[in-house]
Amino acid sequence: MRSFGLTVILATAALLVAACAERADAPAPPVADAAPPEGGPYVLAGTQVWTVPDPASGRDYEVFVSLPASYEAEPQRRYPTLYVTDADYGFPILRQIARRVNLDGPALEEFILIGLSYAKGEGGAASRSRDYTPIPCKPESRCGLAHGGGGAYQAYLKDQVLPFIEGRFRADPGARVLLGHSYGGLLGAQILFTDPQMFQAYVLGSPSFWFGQRHIMRMEADYARARTDLPAEVFMYIGGFETPGPTPRHASRYDMVGDMAAMEQALKSRAYPSLSLQSTVLTDEDHLTVAPAGFTRALLAVLPAKP
Repeated sequence: MRSFGLTVILATAALLVAACAERADAPAPPVADAAPPEGGPYVLAGTQVWTVPDPASGRDYEVFVSLPASYEAEPQRRYPTLYVTDADYGFPILRQIARRVNLDGPALEEFILIGLSYAKGEGGAASRSRDYTPIPCKPESRCGLAHGGGGAYQAYLKDQVLPFIEGRFRADPGARVLLGHSYGGLLGAQILFTDPQMFQAYVLGSPSFWFGQRHIMRMEADYARARTDLPAEVFMYIGGFETPGPTPRHASRYDMVGDMAAMEQALKSRAYPSLSLQSTVLTDEDHLTVAPAGFTRALLAVLPAKP
């Protein structure tokens, strides 16, 4: 009896070993997501972060991605894509504005939102000063940070970021929008006047047209001398206080309202047949407060819901 019992035990153990061996390569059962720790950082649910390196500079940049609500349910559909500079600020605000504006029915077309963040390991001031400006600062300007890398950053967007997004997501390459604020608006204007078909629509928010003694106006004039059309949709916004004036909210040095008006007048004077141009001055807004209102106006202008 004792021998028989030992035989049963050994046989059972052998079966268990065999079963474990058969299941060694089987996928583990799903593990429920652990609850976030109390006091942990807030995470923007439903978003993605991807590293897209720039082989030319050796720098790594992050892109933030937010897909529209219908993305999984409509696998054959392609979406317009909105790229926003200064993503650490602009990405979460634009995402929530787009969701809120559509609460009572579709006012905006659904789109893929892409946030263009700064180079890893750099502060925002250093990264954007270099990447969003078309020419270096003159020595007498005493800028303190490197400027003038806008052309290289533009090449990075075209050669690395756009192919990455359109290769991984159902982004419509014929419906790209670039939204930039401040230096980001200056970068948008630079792209507009050097490679306008890189994007189909440009939002130039509180654009720093003053930079480099209004160098962007010379870029606009150079474009006009060489071309007879500008195939793009352009929307510009500015805060009413972004001009020198008596209150602390007024700009202290540059007449950005006047600069935007001068750019609008120059573009209208060209009579480009394929250019759609709108602008707005948002009263009671300054350079620091105007972005949320400007973002909302811009989305309604360039991505309205289709009838």
